[in-house]
Amino acid sequence: MADLETSKSAQAAPTPEAWIKTELARNPQRPHPMDFIEALFTDFSEIHGDRAFGDDSAMACGMALFHGEPVLAVGNLKGRTLKERVARKFGSPDPEGYRKALRAMKIAEKYGRPIFTFLDLAGANPGIGAEERGQGEAIARNLLEMSRLRVPTIATITGEGGSGGALALAVADRVLMLDNAIYSVISPEGCASIMWKDATKKQQAAAALKYTAQDARNLGCCDDVIPEPVGGTQADPATAMALVDERLQHHLTELRSMPLDQMLDRRYEKFRTMAQFYTTA
Repeated sequence: MADLETSKSAQAAPTPEAWIKTELARNPQRPHPMDFIEALFTDFSEIHGDRAFGDDSAMACGMALFHGEPVLAVGNLKGRTLKERVARKFGSPDPEGYRKALRAMKIAEKYGRPIFTFLDLAGANPGIGAEERGQGEAIARNLLEMSRLRVPTIATITGEGGSGGALALAVADRVLMLDNAIYSVISPEGCASIMWKDATKKQQAAAALKYTAQDARNLGCCDDVIPEPVGGTQADPATAMALVDERLQHHLTELRSMPLDQMLDRRYEKFRTMAQFYTTA
């Protein structure tokens, strides 16, 4: 009887907050990056192709207007129907997607246009074809080039920010996260499979990974956490979009007020000092 009571008590243990946020971040009704681009920008003119291999259906980028100012908007595409999701690899870009995004960023830099990126992806496409075409190199190239772009850059994680696939679009002056978004080097399922050889321990892994927006801010990986309506962004997209719009304007104004060299120095220092810990006697 005592064993039965212990078992019931264990089953009734509260769900970790990190896992609750993970489920909200993955909610299929949650607005996708392209939904944010369509809501917050006008006159979006999409750029296609990487000028090397092809056009990636999981990545969209184009010139647009943000409150009348010419900018570049970039975001991965996930799709809503099963057919769209399969075609877009569930939002996981191929190397040509990252190269297309970088090509567009270099055009924006040439004309002095701020860059906005929106991310909601579990990671880059891990398929054989993507690896054969240089997935690792494409991601590494984006990290290098984004670190020294001479225009203001703002990245917003709207849902999942997974591994290098997300980081390849998030080496920015300001990294923003919606309150229920997550940002991690690995999924909780993947972490549990490695650490405990048991993917069912995903909730335990979620708590250990410290990947919520609040955790990311404490570690210096996130500059601002944007609140969401009760029930998540999917419960009230219009209100959520308005909150994101206000924060984007705020951060762009701050970045515009900085001398260019100072902005670049701060971007460099931010990524050099992320997640550093110091102990004292």
